[in-house]
Amino acid sequence: MLQDKSIGLVLSGGGVRGMAHIGLIKAMREHGVEANMVAGTSIGALVGALYANNNSVEEMLTFFKETPIFQYSFFTINKPGFIDTERYVSIFKRFFPNNSFESLQKPLFVVATDLLSGKERVFDRGPLIKPLLASAALPPVFSPVDIDDVLYADGGIMNNFPKEYIDTRTNFVIGSNVSITVPMQKKDLRNSIQLTGRVTSLMIHASNDEKLHECDLYIEPKELDKIGVLDKKGIENAFAIGYDHGCRAMERLVAKH
Repeated sequence: MLQDKSIGLVLSGGGVRGMAHIGLIKAMREHGVEANMVAGTSIGALVGALYANNNSVEEMLTFFKETPIFQYSFFTINKPGFIDTERYVSIFKRFFPNNSFESLQKPLFVVATDLLSGKERVFDRGPLIKPLLASAALPPVFSPVDIDDVLYADGGIMNNFPKEYIDTRTNFVIGSNVSITVPMQKKDLRNSIQLTGRVTSLMIHASNDEKLHECDLYIEPKELDKIGVLDKKGIENAFAIGYDHGCRAMERLVAKH
């Protein structure tokens, strides 16, 4: 179907909604479509790393089900952020024992935000686990990650859909955006937390939107809006939504080719 194409896969941030990325990957595999390289931010970087590591869909879901989001022993008072992100290193080592980009089966580009310079940084070689943790360290919940004396946080702050890192390296791009923005009611903006969440999602959407529509094929399931970004109960539902949209996208692809 796409035998003559070099395929890139771009996966956005979006918390638990990112399980939809795994649903898309399941649909791709069932239709014989494999990406040659992956770029991701936050949850998209984590799913991208598991995909580039050739993990099965079941293993990917297990990773997220077994990794605690709020574990009491992980709370910290010595770092900025409620949870000490680096406490997750041992969990990640079970899935990435070699802890290097070079040990993956596909090239992977992981975006994180350099909090000191205020610029994005892409990681694609060397140690793997700390860049993955940094890319997903959403402030103020998770503490920034120290890499070579620089503090890094969630890549979505600067670039939630890092398509540009695979644009020149591939000739067919599949995108998955799970940072969903839909119209909301006035009653849903009652406090500063809701306001902050809404403003953040609008900013991210504005930077995502144009790049997403430049993809050769993409999914952006609006139903994910009902799933909380940090709600682990939504894992199976988000996965099912992504699989449904992924299957439809693959069918459109088959019809064109």
